[in-house]
Amino acid sequence: MIEVDPEHAAALVERLRTAGCVFAEDEAALLLAEAPDHGRLERMVAARVAGRPLEHVLGWVAFRGRRVVVADGVFVPRRRTELLVDVALPRLRNGSTVVELCCGAAAVGSALLTEAPGPIDLWASDIDLAAVYCARRNVEPLGGHALPGDLFDGLPGALAGRVDLLLANAPYVPSASMATMPPEAREHEAVIALDGGADGLDVQRRIIMQTPDWLSPTGAVLIETSERQAPETAALMRAAGLTASIVRDDEFDGTVAVGVMA
Repeated sequence: MIEVDPEHAAALVERLRTAGCVFAEDEAALLLAEAPDHGRLERMVAARVAGRPLEHVLGWVAFRGRRVVVADGVFVPRRRTELLVDVALPRLRNGSTVVELCCGAAAVGSALLTEAPGPIDLWASDIDLAAVYCARRNVEPLGGHALPGDLFDGLPGALAGRVDLLLANAPYVPSASMATMPPEAREHEAVIALDGGADGLDVQRRIIMQTPDWLSPTGAVLIETSERQAPETAALMRAAGLTASIVRDDEFDGTVAVGVMA
């Protein structure tokens, strides 16, 4: 951690606050803790003041008490996605085969590898190569696998019919709503990780249509969605022959649609 005098620290906080950082004091403390020297600190602060997400500046995001590696352009996991982990954990058994599609940095997969009651066989996949690079750094040290590919295309064919738990935080922002997203997301995260098509459900449809071919006879699929879109996500699951339900948690401000092989 860089040592700075109180005047310098106060000036740093004021710089961040003037740039619109709501939690300027906390951000200043993180930047001071992560910068190896004063030159690097100045470059990090300048990037943050220019609007680059704090997580991209730091190179990591806190998720369920762990640091998850993220890089420029890669989707930054939100706290609401922690609900996916909470819904998934009771469904895991020793040796469960788990797939995380649209994994981004694989925050969910790395959390499950850490918190599962026993060993699991985790496979993560994303179409964005930068995201896959981050995902590998997050899951491979824990025994997981991260592969490039468009949804199921990147997975080993041998997994078909054997997946006990399929998870996805697929893009679900309607295309027309992209312009209203916060600039940090709209300008610094890959569009492919955010834009879900006209009604926000294009990628979810593709996943759900193929899900029965990949799940085990007792498998389940969990998909993060919005409270407004959840009924349609559940309807898509039922149309695919799954038993569907919706889990909502106000603490996380998260919504997860659950589909189970009937």
